[in-house]
Amino acid sequence: MQERKPSFIALVPFILFIVSYLAIGSSLVFSGESMGFYQFKAPIAVIIGIIAAFFMIKGNVTEKFDVFIKGCGDENIIIMCIIYILAGAFSTVSKQMGGVDATVNLGLSIIPPGLITVGLFVIACFISISTGTSVGTIVALGPIAVGFAEKTTISMPLIIATLIGGAMFGDNLSVISDTTIAATRTQGVEMKDKFRANIAMAVPAMIVTIILLIIFGRPEVAPIKEVYEFDFIKVLPYIFVLVASVVGVNVFVVLVLGTMLSGAIGIATGAFGFLEYSNLIYDGFVGMFEIFILSMLTGGLAGLVGYGGGLDWLLNTIKRFIKSRRSAEIGIGLITSLTDMATANNTVAMIIDGPIVRNIVEEYEVDPRRSAALMDTFGAIMQGLIPYGAQVLMAVKFTEGQVSPFEIMPLLWYQFALAFFVIVSMFIPFADGFIKRNPWDFQKWEPK
Repeated sequence: MQERKPSFIALVPFILFIVSYLAIGSSLVFSGESMGFYQFKAPIAVIIGIIAAFFMIKGNVTEKFDVFIKGCGDENIIIMCIIYILAGAFSTVSKQMGGVDATVNLGLSIIPPGLITVGLFVIACFISISTGTSVGTIVALGPIAVGFAEKTTISMPLIIATLIGGAMFGDNLSVISDTTIAATRTQGVEMKDKFRANIAMAVPAMIVTIILLIIFGRPEVAPIKEVYEFDFIKVLPYIFVLVASVVGVNVFVVLVLGTMLSGAIGIATGAFGFLEYSNLIYDGFVGMFEIFILSMLTGGLAGLVGYGGGLDWLLNTIKRFIKSRRSAEIGIGLITSLTDMATANNTVAMIIDGPIVRNIVEEYEVDPRRSAALMDTFGAIMQGLIPYGAQVLMAVKFTEGQVSPFEIMPLLWYQFALAFFVIVSMFIPFADGFIKRNPWDFQKWEPK
């Protein structure tokens, strides 16, 4: 395929996708449809952008179709899609077996009644930093978070936003997160150095979020502390999933074994028979169809936009405004954020932006450990905010239509706090004390 020149026109189809989804959904909400964004399906909005891309991007149809298919079949997209359907099976079987009610009652028995949201946030932070996966954390805790909201007076949008915030904490910091690996590899720095540069921004954001949740996240009427009845054996699948994930077992293995364990317990306790168990697995697959097809189509659209030079145009435009180290850091943040918005995948954004950011690092002598931390942090912020991102869609999916992605956006306090601290660190270098001096200041740095 021939090399493409940067082109704003190639970016228009993705803009059309976002604008059409937002405009139609918003108009339905304003007209009285409380769940207006569910009336107009996101996959249809993506198809509008895809059709526009085929008309607007230069090249023959066969070549563009090949690019589209490769985008849909990108390794990261397929991995996410398989996780979706396995998560759907685990969630459906475990819920029907009675696992959600049992786990929620256990949680209500342990966590102080007024600190449900704080407890959920801290647990999500621990799991995500241990496992390195935000989606996996949401899969494990999503049904439990919904159960907490239903058993208390806590706002459902708030508890879902709290879960997403905790999940993005580890996605940004964990040394085994794919985004962290991509950021450090493209910048040629050690994982421990990137972690030190990152933690100075993430921990203050975490503390601020906990304070906000203590003040504003309490139930309007704290539930009376009582002993809730639960069958501990029905909690075991969730414990297994959490422990296996923390230990480092492959997420696919974890979800398959978790679904089998829930099925065995359900059959043993009489919750369902073997045939119903198999149908519940299929129902779980079907329940993830919309997010599955949306992820694939978005990957295909991102492939077309990149092929047409849309991402290159975006990146080159930002580079024109870079004049110094500080503006270089701002540019790195903008590049990462906008690329994540365009691809809806922060790992893909790291891979796309990495070489360009390294050029900026070398030209303006930005600390490479700092650039790796900035890329990963801005990617986590944006990925946890965009309403069509996997994390938000997956978390909202567990509410079964009770909450729309846009209802939780104002309540994503961790992402806003993290954005505040990372931006402040560009002007007040408080994070620099956690790493050694910028290597550009005393020796020539060479990427590894």
